[in-house]
Amino acid sequence: MVHIEKKEYWKWLSEIKADYRRSQIKAAVKINEELLRFYWRLGHGISYLHQNAQWGDNFFEKLSRDLKAALPNTTGFSEKNIRYAEKFYLLFPNENLPQVEGEILPQYGAEIFMVPWNHIKYILDKSGNNQKKALFYIQETIRNNWSRAMLLNFLGTDLYERTGKAITNFEVALPSIGSDLAEQITKDPYIFDFLTLKKEYNEKTLKDALLSNVERFLLELGKGFAYMGREFRLKIGKDEEFCDMLFYNSIAHAYVVVEVKVEKLKPADLGQLGTYVVAVDHILRGKDDNKTIGLLICRDKNETTARYALEASSQPLGVSSFELSKSLPDNFKDTLPPIEELESECSFPEETDMENGQ
Repeated sequence: MVHIEKKEYWKWLSEIKADYRRSQIKAAVKINEELLRFYWRLGHGISYLHQNAQWGDNFFEKLSRDLKAALPNTTGFSEKNIRYAEKFYLLFPNENLPQVEGEILPQYGAEIFMVPWNHIKYILDKSGNNQKKALFYIQETIRNNWSRAMLLNFLGTDLYERTGKAITNFEVALPSIGSDLAEQITKDPYIFDFLTLKKEYNEKTLKDALLSNVERFLLELGKGFAYMGREFRLKIGKDEEFCDMLFYNSIAHAYVVVEVKVEKLKPADLGQLGTYVVAVDHILRGKDDNKTIGLLICRDKNETTARYALEASSQPLGVSSFELSKSLPDNFKDTLPPIEELESECSFPEETDMENGQ
């Protein structure tokens, strides 16, 4: 009789549990893929009917009713959902490519079937007829494993329109890694809607708020950013300089120096940033790292001034603006009533009422 140690037994159980979870995930992904392929084929059929027959305004209502009757006890055939199916197909139509295993497939590959159907519907709502925009959000969802909430956040802040829109000199100053890759890690404007600041705030207040919400800040910066430090000390000869924030980007394989200014861009700001970039190159850059990138995020900018200042620099620099969507009056704290007054104004339902849904 073989003796099995308890430790070995529990390790085996743990492995079985992990294997089961992996199988669940694979099954869920496969089911989702098949569902999206079905909706794409459904959309293809609906489009064909529209093109080859006369249908009244109540076509979708009638089709929804007929599908529900033909497939009772199933979901997904509401009028709204089958309209989305047609939109899905029309945005990614087949262009007479060879069939794969007897299936009609769109030309965009499996990526359009790799995100949940609800994600696709939100993307369709935001993208309209813009195929590139829809593909951008699909690819970003896959790359970053966005939840529905994360997708809605970036749809709401117009990430597609902002990505790569910073004013830069990357095309000239970054031939080693390609300006396109560097452009991907910049936006304009940056949306700091997760901050709530007084209307009159200074740079320290803004930086404190950003680093108090560092996870959201990293998310807004984009893919591959790792936070290295604030007021990062750079020993330059006998002097010391301190850059606002230092990051490392694993996609560009480069350090990124970020300076934040609450005023309008001045050419001197880029001169200062360029000095920090050169210092990081000399002090921190490893043999496998690409050139350090500098990013200046300011409250406002004159685009012509920015372009002239960037043209004068040999260092890879970018200039972006930022936007805040929420602010508090400067005397906000002074206008709050005492905590005792707030407590006296609040009343909470009894537990029995809450349990009864009253």
